[in-house]
Amino acid sequence: MAQIQNEGQNEKTMLTRIGMILLYICLIVVALFQLYPLIWLAMFSLKTNTEVFGLSPFALPQDPQWVNYLNVWENGNINVYFFNSVWITVTSVVLTLLLASFVTFAITRMNWKLNKLTLGLFMVGLMVPIHSALIPLFAFFLELNIVNHPLSLILAYTAFNLPLTIMILLGFYYTLPKEIEEAAVVDGCSVHRIFFQITLPMTTPVMATTAIINMIYNWNEFVFVNTFISSDKWKTLTVGIQNFIGQYSTDWGAIGATLMISIIPVLIAFLVLSDRIVEGIAAGSVKG
Repeated sequence: MAQIQNEGQNEKTMLTRIGMILLYICLIVVALFQLYPLIWLAMFSLKTNTEVFGLSPFALPQDPQWVNYLNVWENGNINVYFFNSVWITVTSVVLTLLLASFVTFAITRMNWKLNKLTLGLFMVGLMVPIHSALIPLFAFFLELNIVNHPLSLILAYTAFNLPLTIMILLGFYYTLPKEIEEAAVVDGCSVHRIFFQITLPMTTPVMATTAIINMIYNWNEFVFVNTFISSDKWKTLTVGIQNFIGQYSTDWGAIGATLMISIIPVLIAFLVLSDRIVEGIAAGSVKG
C-alpha cells in the first residue's frame, strides 16, 4: 500500500515538474516575442539607408553605424529634445503626484459637503478623450499666451493624468490606518504636518507606481507636443524625430538611433521601479 502511495506521489511530482518546464518554455517564448522588437530596433539604428532597403529586415548590420548616434545627438538637435523631455516629464510628474495627493487626502480624510461630487468630477476626466480637448485647450492656451511654451505641456499633462493618479491613490489611502493620524491630532499636530510628515511618507509604494505610469505617458506623448509646440527650442523627442524625415529623403538610421535614445530612459526607470509598481498596484487594489 505504501509503495502504491509512493508511486502516486512520484507521478504527481513528475507531472508537476513537466508542467513547470512547459510553463517556463511558454514564458521564454513570450519574453522573446516581447524583446525582439527592441533587438530589431537596435540593429535597425546601426544600418545605413542602403542596408535598410537592400537587405532582409532580419539581417544584421554589415558595418554597424555607431556614428548614427553621434550625428543625431550633435547635429540633429536631439540633445535639446532629450533634455526638454526630461525636465518637462519630471516637472509634470511631480506636480501631478503632489496635486493628486492633496485631492486624495481631502477626499479620504476630511468631511465636507462636496466630497463625493468632487471625486465624481475627477473620475469623469477618465472618459474625456485627448483629441476632443485639443481645440478647446489650444484656444484657452492662446488666450493665456502660452502656446509654443512648455507650460502648456505641463498643464495639459498634469490635468489629464490627475484622474488616473487619484484613482490609484484612493485605494491605497483607504488602507492606511486612521489611528496614526488621530493620535497625531491628539498631540496637537496640524493638518498640514499630518499630510507632509505622516501620510505622504506612508504612500511611497503607490507614489512610485503612479510616478512610473505618469512618466511613461508624458515621455511618449506626441499629440499635445505636436499641437502646442512649434519652436525647436521646446520640442521633445517624440516630435523631434520628424526632423529626420525629409520631402525627398529620410535618414532611417538616424530615426532608429533617436528611437533607441528615447526608449532607454523608460526601460531603466521601469527596471529600477518594477517591484515598486507591482507592490503599489497590489496595495492600492484592496479597500480596507
